Amino acid sequence: MRVLGIETSCDETGIAIYDDEQGLMAHTLYSQVKLHADYGGVVPELASRDHVRKIIPLIREAMAAANISPDSIDGVAYTKGPGLIGALLVGACVGRSLAYAWQVPAVGVHHMEGHLLAPMLEDNAPEFPFIALLVSGGHSMLVDVKGIGQYQVMGESIDDAAGEAFDKTAKLMGLDYPGGPRLAKLAAKGESGHYKFPRPMTDRPGLDMSFSGLKTFTANTIAKEPDDEQTRANIALAFEEAVVDTLAIKCRRALVQTGYKRLVIAGGVSANLRLQQSLADMMSSIGGQVFYPRGEFCTDNGAMIAYAGIQRLRAGETESLAVKGQPRWPLDTLAAV
Repeated sequence: MRVLGIETSCDETGIAIYDDEQGLMAHTLYSQVKLHADYGGVVPELASRDHVRKIIPLIREAMAAANISPDSIDGVAYTKGPGLIGALLVGACVGRSLAYAWQVPAVGVHHMEGHLLAPMLEDNAPEFPFIALLVSGGHSMLVDVKGIGQYQVMGESIDDAAGEAFDKTAKLMGLDYPGGPRLAKLAAKGESGHYKFPRPMTDRPGLDMSFSGLKTFTANTIAKEPDDEQTRANIALAFEEAVVDTLAIKCRRALVQTGYKRLVIAGGVSANLRLQQSLADMMSSIGGQVFYPRGEFCTDNGAMIAYAGIQRLRAGETESLAVKGQPRWPLDTLAAV
């Protein structure tokens, strides 16, 4: 089976062609970072309009790169949710229309399931079961994954997710959008030990997470310290260390509870090198293994949607002719395949 994957949940237009025998045949991505930079964050209406402008040219580009024609496509997968409703509807309209025109089935994919399964695109793919740490945009959650669609959310963010905390803290420090990667770059220049930030909700049992208080603690630290480059770098490092340590502590608890030795990290924050190294060290200490996708598949992309979509289509799932987006969609409501 060969599937066209379409991702338009937020500010990146991702297109991919995935074949269950040949693997990933082509993928293209357009980021709207420059468009939203002047506003310090994503403007939903502008995001939707830019998806409209870019989606068809990117589909043509991907199909040309894969050297295929529409008659060799067996299905279309598009991000149905969660995400910005306007952006979701662009991908849903185009995906559902192409599937109708090409007379192939279409399926709406859960954005977070796409991230969760992204490591399956790699040669060293994890086997089930495993714990998944999903840290993407407004989502931070720990999931017990027994199979595709067999998801139990063990803990999640009760306010700001890790990615949101990175972006908001970066804004407090005067860093341009997108703030998360810029904060991590600044933290790389920092000296450890100057500040000790709290590790929120690690002094009590449970796997839920909260990062809004850490953001406030950082804001208070910024306000009372000198405004020079090295101090800002030290504060950025202390913040990053606190987030990474908190996530590592929660992951270890989840692994202890389940007895699993495999950990998957996925989503935009999974590209953070300090997080990758910390979790790799932790898994090595318990005789386990950590898995994550290559950098280009940590952030939103069409390849993860095509892969998740092909699993759903092979199980017989299809969409009706109605075009729907689902901005809120709990991960654990998905059907097992």
